[in-house]
Amino acid sequence: MILVVGAGGVGGYFGGVLRNAGEDVRFVARGAHLQAARSSGLRVRWTGGELTVPGDRFAGTPGAFGPAEAVLLCVKSYDTATAARSLAPALQEETLIISLQNGIENEGVIAGLIPRGRVLGGVAYIYATVTEPGVVTETGGPKKLLFGPLGDDPPLLARAEALAARMRAAGMDARADSDIRTALWKKFVFIASVGGLTALTRLTLGEILAEAESRELLQRAMLEAVAVARAGGVPIEPEYVEGVFDELRRYDNATRSSLYHDLVHGKPLEIEFLSGAVARLGRESGIEVPVHRTIAAALIPHHRRALRAR
Repeated sequence: MILVVGAGGVGGYFGGVLRNAGEDVRFVARGAHLQAARSSGLRVRWTGGELTVPGDRFAGTPGAFGPAEAVLLCVKSYDTATAARSLAPALQEETLIISLQNGIENEGVIAGLIPRGRVLGGVAYIYATVTEPGVVTETGGPKKLLFGPLGDDPPLLARAEALAARMRAAGMDARADSDIRTALWKKFVFIASVGGLTALTRLTLGEILAEAESRELLQRAMLEAVAVARAGGVPIEPEYVEGVFDELRRYDNATRSSLYHDLVHGKPLEIEFLSGAVARLGRESGIEVPVHRTIAAALIPHHRRALRAR
């Protein structure tokens, strides 16, 4: 059994595709989203189709379904510790726990709190969000998963590849990565910068790219995050940011980030784990990161206000 903890955009989409292909997948959700999914099933919409996951596949706690072979942990970063502590009833010694979250510090938090199981880093490349309770909508991106051990561990990498092969058989673009730390940081550079600026400016990515001033601001944000990564020993090539911009020019970037959607809907934000993390790590490394400091300072008050109201 594969357990998806957090049935939002990432967990709902990838878990739904796996379940639709015949895998035994169960989901943990909460609040109105859980109530709607239990009542009418979870509807997953994407560019090209729609599927429904039956309501009996959903529960409010990981312990409702027994031990899992693998856990896809897809909660927001500010809920990582709470979610990790709740996993114990679902874990066996060899359960694979794959963090599919934003940020570069979640795996360490999870590993420090779980009583058993093996933690893998993971990267999800997708634009998807909960558009209403019980409905997940995918709006773009490669729809790809990478995951693997955070250090040199050939047996664990082999187990990750076996799981990725099953996912590919289900029609997903998934593979194991022996250098997941670099992949995590590369996505972090992108999502911290794009997420922060789409939330701060309320613009789509395409609108940011269309104007010289905002495009330069995005580039500076990415270069700041790359400098922090390289100071920490992560070998991101200097031309990485230029390559990202070349790739973005190929697409219609009419999307905004999950950070933006959470902000406009009055929800807590992952800002402390994105631009906030760049600012903190930059300070610890002696690297100036004024763009990310500004993004964090502007958005953290919204996050804290939403937390108090939750």
